[in-house]
Amino acid sequence: MAQIQLQKIGPAILTPATPEASEFLQRIRLGEWIHADFKRVRNYKFHKRFFKLLQLGFEYWNPTGGAILLEERKLVNGFVDYLCRQVGQQHSVALADAAEQYLADAAHVRTGDLALLKSFDAYREWVTIQAGYYTEHLYPDGSRNRRAKSISFANMDDIEFHQLYKSAMNVLWNFILFRSFKSQEEVENVAAQLLEYAA
Repeated sequence: MAQIQLQKIGPAILTPATPEASEFLQRIRLGEWIHADFKRVRNYKFHKRFFKLLQLGFEYWNPTGGAILLEERKLVNGFVDYLCRQVGQQHSVALADAAEQYLADAAHVRTGDLALLKSFDAYREWVTIQAGYYTEHLYPDGSRNRRAKSISFANMDDIEFHQLYKSAMNVLWNFILFRSFKSQEEVENVAAQLLEYAA
């Protein structure tokens, strides 16, 4: 069984798209019948561009937290601010350092030696889910879990892939630009990079 690529050049005319396809078709006699299963091939450049967009967003992501919830951190920091107002600002640095050490110790107790890993696959899955391309699974204990849909060539047509691309672009636009930057120039640089993918 051969896999060949054909290109449409007229209303009812297909021609070989690669030298291998041409060689295969030359071995078939005129008038001989052949059977084929056809699939449209997705634009590889567009697919590659999508993964470059994901890579750009991945570069701006650094895993934080995990063991200590944001609400817990806010509570401890609020308490430190309260203590600073009660005893005076001259102790604020020492109290803030003590609070950070306390939170670090609490995180270590909760996680042991567990490390936060930065995984492109996990990031790609997160973006895909945030873009709305997921299935939701219900488990016997009543819990739910979202799983990203496959973005492989075989599982999506071009229209759905373009919609995913636009949705992922919106997710990454918000994820990257709604963060703290060191300067206005850095924001403009990131926005320019993202605009290259928006077209």
